[in-house]
Amino acid sequence: MNETLTLHPDGRTTLTLQRRLPHPPEKVWRAITQPQHLAAWFPADVTINGDHITYGFGPDGRITHNDPPHTFAHTWGEDELRWHLTPDGTGTLLTLTHTFTDHHGAASFAAGWHTCLIALLAHLDQRPSPVPTDPDPAHSARLHEDYHAILGLHSTTADGTTVRTERQLTHPAEHVWHLLGGPDATPGAPPPAPFTIPGLQPGPVTRAESAKLLEYDTATGSVRWELTTGTGQGPRLIITCTGAPGTADAWRIRAEELAASLIA
Repeated sequence: MNETLTLHPDGRTTLTLQRRLPHPPEKVWRAITQPQHLAAWFPADVTINGDHITYGFGPDGRITHNDPPHTFAHTWGEDELRWHLTPDGTGTLLTLTHTFTDHHGAASFAAGWHTCLIALLAHLDQRPSPVPTDPDPAHSARLHEDYHAILGLHSTTADGTTVRTERQLTHPAEHVWHLLGGPDATPGAPPPAPFTIPGLQPGPVTRAESAKLLEYDTATGSVRWELTTGTGQGPRLIITCTGAPGTADAWRIRAEELAASLIA
């Protein structure tokens, strides 16, 4: 297995995954380009009409490269997918690159393609897919966190006096909110401890929306926690702290502690 991330100057990200498949390129080519085979492992219902592709949900795509049995590339909305096949003895080295704008969703995308490629191999082997139709949320969460570590995703940045942490989580927003003590958050009262970090004295809560938002002031600025729409099975956590640029490491640790507690 081999997975890497490349961050481009335009802000887009490319995820690359490689797998060796014990089947010749011609057979793998059929499995990655023909809808009747894609139905066994691809995460959407693909219809191909000329160079136009529909996926059953979300935006359509267009075939941008079709060189059998070597390279098949297509768009899916703003995302770009490229499948490259290289002969490897009696088998094939498959290289998948997925280019997208949502850098912090990379672990979700990697976990999803990991599962799809397991199903692809089973289809090529003419075995029943080992991927359950109703995946275990705990297994999916652990796989996501494994890829977060493998890909070396960084959650926290500092720009001037503003620290921003963005982290994809693996459980529903309501579960995260309760874990943080959100139901006890009351405007005018101190924020629950899980919303704070050592060394930064919090003021009273100024705004709280259940499973969505919590804000409070500090002596030098403010802190805002958001749970927004994410990728995979959980929300996207965004923490913005102004006026305390030296807190970047503390906020990164806090986000990682929260993510780890969700799979404990």
